[in-house]
Amino acid sequence: MCTSEEVIANIRRPAIQKCMNWAAISFDWNQVRAFLATAEEGSFSGAARALKTTQPTIGRQVTDLEETLGVTLVERSVRGPTLTDAGQDLLEHVRAMADAATHISMSATAHSEDISGLVNVTATDLLSAQVLPGLLAPLRDTNPGIRVNIIASNDMQNLIQREADIAIRHVRPEQPDLIARHVGDFHAGLYASKTYLDRAGRPSTPREVAEHTFVGNPDPERLIAPMHSLGVPLRAENFVMSSGSGVVVWQMLRAGLGITVLPDVLCDPDPEVERVLPDLPPFQFPIWLVTHRELQTSKRIRIVFDLLVRGFREMGNLRRD
Repeated sequence: MCTSEEVIANIRRPAIQKCMNWAAISFDWNQVRAFLATAEEGSFSGAARALKTTQPTIGRQVTDLEETLGVTLVERSVRGPTLTDAGQDLLEHVRAMADAATHISMSATAHSEDISGLVNVTATDLLSAQVLPGLLAPLRDTNPGIRVNIIASNDMQNLIQREADIAIRHVRPEQPDLIARHVGDFHAGLYASKTYLDRAGRPSTPREVAEHTFVGNPDPERLIAPMHSLGVPLRAENFVMSSGSGVVVWQMLRAGLGITVLPDVLCDPDPEVERVLPDLPPFQFPIWLVTHRELQTSKRIRIVFDLLVRGFREMGNLRRD
């Protein structure tokens, strides 16, 4: 651990020769500000006015700094404070610290107000391909400086590890450091291509649905149980083709391979796709927009986040709270 003499000596040495003594730089920045303001204003009262505090507070902070460093920085007299030799030596470096602090503040302010740069958005591959491009299109006109990278992934991207700035999820995250907003629920139903239904027939009852082939998730149990609750006696044998990719399942549907469950908002606009048993109660799953705490300070993330909130809520088949 450096002595007080070594601390002053380190101030005088070139930076490359300094020992990195964390204990020696444990002083309070407010104490340093009080010392600098006293030196610049020429009095404790002037420093107090500059820093919008009281004269006793300034005096106490300078004294605390002296005790921390183990040197006298200011001689007190009726004529006012006068810097000692150690105080004069320290002043140059304190001014450099103040300049650095000013640059830090300016950089942080510029960063928080910057509306250009990259924003990473992650969603399932189906939402990434079929929904996000349309929702994000207005950004090119309103904020052309913002670039968006869409991460098409069915995995739960870890926002805390900064794998993405904004995530679109179907479950609310449990991490307390994340900000989540429920923008509504997607409705989903049974769909098939018209070519498939023309060939295989259009079922008119839930039981007839179970006589058709299905495509979908590799784990058919995820659909079998809710279908049973709707009176559709679906079995694992009904699933003739599957994929973990929603985009692939969408193409299987359009290729006429069978029936599947997909969101209304994706299927209804497609003239080649038809709802199976329209009176069957719809499935629904929530849409959560999730981001990290930087949403509060990063304008570009806030702009994209708010655009997605509006976009999802304006979608025709999205049920809101």
